[in-house]
Amino acid sequence: MSLSVFGVNHNTAPVSIREKVAVNSEKLNHSLKNLLEQDGIEEAVVLSTCNRTEVYCSFINDKHNDVAMGWMHQYFELEQKDLKPYQFVLHEADAVRHLFRVACGLDSLVLGEPQILGQLKEAYRSACEAGSVGKMLNKLLQHSFSVAKRVRTDTAIGSSPVSVAFAAVRLAQQVFGDLGDKTALMIGAGDTIELASQHFHDNQLGRMIVANRSIDRAQILASRFNGYAIPLKELPDHLADADIIISSTASQLPILGKGAVERALKQRKRKPIFMVDIAVPRDIEPEISKLNDVYLYTVDDLQSVIEENQRSRQTAALQADEIILTETRHFMDWMQSLDAVSTIQALRENIFNSQNELVSKAKQRLSKGEDPEQVIDALARALTQKFTHTPSVKLREATLDRQDELIRTVRELFDL
Repeated sequence: MSLSVFGVNHNTAPVSIREKVAVNSEKLNHSLKNLLEQDGIEEAVVLSTCNRTEVYCSFINDKHNDVAMGWMHQYFELEQKDLKPYQFVLHEADAVRHLFRVACGLDSLVLGEPQILGQLKEAYRSACEAGSVGKMLNKLLQHSFSVAKRVRTDTAIGSSPVSVAFAAVRLAQQVFGDLGDKTALMIGAGDTIELASQHFHDNQLGRMIVANRSIDRAQILASRFNGYAIPLKELPDHLADADIIISSTASQLPILGKGAVERALKQRKRKPIFMVDIAVPRDIEPEISKLNDVYLYTVDDLQSVIEENQRSRQTAALQADEIILTETRHFMDWMQSLDAVSTIQALRENIFNSQNELVSKAKQRLSKGEDPEQVIDALARALTQKFTHTPSVKLREATLDRQDELIRTVRELFDL
């Protein structure tokens, strides 16, 4: 059995590609079951966030490259030529190391951000519920959680509040300066919006409005920050109040259109609006960026702000990579031990089958009244011949082919 990871992420693909292969909660179960129908895939976990859609899987054959490169364009009905330049695929130790780096936040747009670990745990839980996790991925994911915990404990990777949400707030401060007289409209109520709301609150934001499809969820979040909750359908009525708009929902279609924003700008008498679209697929129509008095950013646009905050974590990241390298070796040792176990089981089964066959023949001879001493001698010779014939042939071939390492291994194995 082998391990692989394939997909797209912010390192390999722009948001325009990532949004086309995003897997929301509604189709996650279907995607997992579809993966298990692919030739050779034994187990699968799908991790889909605003920055990545990655499939972690175990294979029972050597067709992993074909499946890895083909499944995404088939499942999402995309032309292979349009998707292939942005896909990546990693196997065995490289796949294990990649997962550990993802779990620790080392492969995130914001170095060391902790939200990805929660998203990975949720992806694992969903895969367990779908029945797509077996012994291999269960061990791998549990190990990744332990590695992430160790990195958080042993390094300073999480010592400062750096995240996509933090970067959005910092950029808003660069645009407006003091936020004390500004109103922020938060669209959605997930982890990223919650984190951004916390950062705005910590930076003395004047007023907050939380819009969400579930008004109850919006009220819970708004109440924490002295905000005002509205249902998503009332969004157009409050756009003109917003100096800042941060959006991160799971909608498959844009929530904010160009026309609604144009009307809001007229009501605001051309006062600027700062927008950050963190969602994948995008919540805000890209054409809005062409409007005067609108500053629209996507997660990709936050890169410069994020890079500034990453510098303090570079030393910690090097330490974390050393931990990950060691833990990757440990996991690969465990995988190789599985090969030894299966080999031992096969050897025992082969020996026991031969033994049962020869003992059965010996008993038949005894039942016919043959001399027991002769039967026992014949049985011993037959067992010896059975168990030494194939190894003897292989050793002769090894000698002719100068396979000295194999010969030394046999000597050590049988203490010769």
